[in-house]
Amino acid sequence: MNAAVPAKNPLLNYLEVATRSDSKEELVSEMVAACVTSVGCDSCDILYREAGDGLVLRASSIFPELNNRLKLGKGVGLSGQVLVTDEPVFISKHATKHPNYAKYPGFTDHHFESLIILPLHGTGPQPFGVLLFRRVLPWRITAKEKLRLLEVADVVSACLRSYNSAYQAGAQINRLGALSEVSRTIAASPYLEEILQLLVNLTAQQFKYRVCTVRLLDERRGELVLRATQAPAKAYQRKRAIKLGESIAGRAIAENRPIIVRDVQIEDDYIGHDLAVEQGLRSMVCVPLTLQDRPIGVLSCYTSEVRDFLPNEIEALETLAQQAAVSIEHAKLAVRTTLMQEMHHRVKNNLQQVASLLGLQMRHSNYKSLEEALNDCLSRILAISSVHDLLSREDLDHVGIRSIAESLVHHQQSSLMMPDRHINFEVRGTDVTLNMSQATQLALVLNELIQNAMEHGFKSTASGEIHINVEEKDEEVSIWVSNSGDSLPEGFDPSKVSNLGLKIVDNLARSLGGRFKMSNVLGWTVSEVKFLKASGE
Repeated sequence: MNAAVPAKNPLLNYLEVATRSDSKEELVSEMVAACVTSVGCDSCDILYREAGDGLVLRASSIFPELNNRLKLGKGVGLSGQVLVTDEPVFISKHATKHPNYAKYPGFTDHHFESLIILPLHGTGPQPFGVLLFRRVLPWRITAKEKLRLLEVADVVSACLRSYNSAYQAGAQINRLGALSEVSRTIAASPYLEEILQLLVNLTAQQFKYRVCTVRLLDERRGELVLRATQAPAKAYQRKRAIKLGESIAGRAIAENRPIIVRDVQIEDDYIGHDLAVEQGLRSMVCVPLTLQDRPIGVLSCYTSEVRDFLPNEIEALETLAQQAAVSIEHAKLAVRTTLMQEMHHRVKNNLQQVASLLGLQMRHSNYKSLEEALNDCLSRILAISSVHDLLSREDLDHVGIRSIAESLVHHQQSSLMMPDRHINFEVRGTDVTLNMSQATQLALVLNELIQNAMEHGFKSTASGEIHINVEEKDEEVSIWVSNSGDSLPEGFDPSKVSNLGLKIVDNLARSLGGRFKMSNVLGWTVSEVKFLKASGE
């Protein structure tokens, strides 16, 4: 009688996958396939933690086209909940009806009943990602089943962690290998924001840097604007734009060569000593991103200890910067081509918005003359036009709020301000970028508030100031339009007045998912609009 052959432990499948995978992308893809077979689920996803405690889909058995593209903000959906709380979620039926369930955009036809989401643990105290299982039918989740699935998550975590450690160790020994990996990955992406984020994430990972950042050059303003960093600190992510002439990064662009600072904590020319001390940043190298000797931006890399940057290390970073500059330009060209194809849709939508505004004005009978009504129409149409104009000159599908405000102020000063009025304008704050939809709505909001401040704030007062302040905090954008002219009447409530412009502002603020209010503050009339910035900006 032959001895029984012991059944192969299905968890060994994951170890075999790890040993035969040639890349991290192949590894996570093979892992989800192994999970589907071993667990007996209908689909499986792996999502990784990103800067700011968000999630990015790294592998999916049913949505592979969304890999490295689908992103969730901090705490969004059940996956975000698991990442933040480090507690697994087991839902045996009616998963899509759970109040915290978030659908993947564009995939409403995929139906399932049960959902299990488990944290993936690395060497640190927080999960580095989540493992997600789905079944089309209800799933009877017993205590024994929970233990089995948690064991699967532990094995998958160990495989991913071990492979990553081995990969990093090899890359540290061979800088050419690290350079090749980063260059290949960023060259494969067609999306500008993804290229920039991949560049900082992979460079920091492969070269063992504490922090990496990319600043792109805004030639019109002569500023370097922070566009990507893998630093988790919110304070670092909100660093302001810096002038070319005031920064070490500006020197790297001006001299078209890498600039090394041995210790940023004591370097007089370095901006942000306090943050450098807080984040433990010491040595820095700034490498210009150039294309045919035309500056595009700068890559800055920081170490956690004072050390020298070796010649072969700098050479590798220069090669990487050249590859990144080419990829950035290709991405911009690709997006501009797409925007041209979509422009007729946007024009149609904006014309519909203009028609709606004209319809509102037709029902609003408080105009004293036809000229006054036409001026209002012209002002609102030009507000929309300003966004399209800025889109053609600025950053592809994103427009800065300060740029919108400055464009509108210029128009109001040159076209609509009465000759006997002397009003000084000042636009201050962060140049927060918005997508096309939010930018168009905000342009109309700012246009109404600026025009309202000029017309009603300076009826009696012949001179004064109008300030426009922009601020972003935790994804919430705040806009204040303040004037030093006539005060608001006692008990003023913008929701109860017949002013069409304020009604438009209130409606647009609501459509942005925000709120609008007006009040007297220290002798100034202050109009305030707050709303959440659209995700993925």
